[in-house]
Amino acid sequence: MARRALTTGSPQENEVPLKIARIETFTVTPRWLFLRIETEDGLVGWGEPIVEGRAEAVASVVDALAERLIGADASRIEDHWQTMTKGGFYRGGPVLSSAVAGVDQALWDLKGKALGVPVHELLGGAVRDRARVYTWIGGDSVEALAESALRAKENGFDAVKCNVGAQHTPVDSPASVRRIAERFTELREAVGEDFDFAIDFHGRLSTAMSRRVLPLLEPLLPLFVEEPVLPEFSRDLAALTAGTSIPIATGERLYSRWDFREVLPAGIAVAQPDLSHAGGISEVRRIAAMAEAHDVALAPHCPLGPIALAASLQVDFATPNFLIQEQSLGIHYNQGNDLLDYLVDPSVFAFTDGYVERPTGPGLGIEIDEAAVRKAAEDPHRWRNEVWRHRDGSFAEW
Repeated sequence: MARRALTTGSPQENEVPLKIARIETFTVTPRWLFLRIETEDGLVGWGEPIVEGRAEAVASVVDALAERLIGADASRIEDHWQTMTKGGFYRGGPVLSSAVAGVDQALWDLKGKALGVPVHELLGGAVRDRARVYTWIGGDSVEALAESALRAKENGFDAVKCNVGAQHTPVDSPASVRRIAERFTELREAVGEDFDFAIDFHGRLSTAMSRRVLPLLEPLLPLFVEEPVLPEFSRDLAALTAGTSIPIATGERLYSRWDFREVLPAGIAVAQPDLSHAGGISEVRRIAAMAEAHDVALAPHCPLGPIALAASLQVDFATPNFLIQEQSLGIHYNQGNDLLDYLVDPSVFAFTDGYVERPTGPGLGIEIDEAAVRKAAEDPHRWRNEVWRHRDGSFAEW
């Protein structure tokens, strides 16, 4: 794509460069929300604003934000970020932050396309040539989990992530605790020592249960344990990290640098902001810098669509303390459409030996198949996460 000037006309004419003409959202299967920003001269940028299970709410907030964005200069990304996040008296929360994230991604995409460079060049340039990625595995039985890991290994991955298990009571039985240990002991035995697996507790275990389970997992040397406590109990992370050698990861349900301000000094090893939840490229870039000052690695959360992954990779390639990137190809959520189905050229996400090459295309480095998006949006999803119950009928963390 040829580079174009960000400013047209002379300063005296006071013309607005990259003037935003329209903003659209598309609710597409399996559970995604895409955002399209078009400028008056026809340049298009894409973003992915979504709270899984709350797509309609996020789309409504995007519509509200659009009232101030239409007619504005798309190149003033930081000014728009400040106005979108702070211009209303009531601030914060996942819905607003995710709406801002999608707009922010699209604005960076526009700016990169206007200048003919990838976004990571605008963030200071690449610090690596390829980025390590992991894939999700599942399996209700120990045997099925191990088989899934071995398939991933055969497909060239050297790292996977899986859930700790289903419902757990606040103080579960010895048998339940030992089943968790057995599950991952057999997984380690199946994949060997030259292979990484991460364990997502998903906030399903209480702080007390995490304190009980983590010592049993230490000999297995997992890559990290994710969300050992709910975000409401982030204050307990310091006690957990002090009591285990396992690297602790958290952050998918933290939405700003202010949310991370309390957890980064708590001894966590991995910060996991989501580019579609935590304010987009602009804010995650700042969170990554804060994390680096606390000797914390960055591993963006991304069980989402191709735009969110593309935005994540742009940050990854410009971030010195990047560790590994989550991606959703083949994940159990992707029913109906998968990660590559809305791309003109899916080869940009070719995973080889557990890595993806640095994207070189302008903007986010991907080309969205707009016709496929518009067609899918004719039959929008209404995805909702499950609501689990304990045996006594009370609510269980999902």
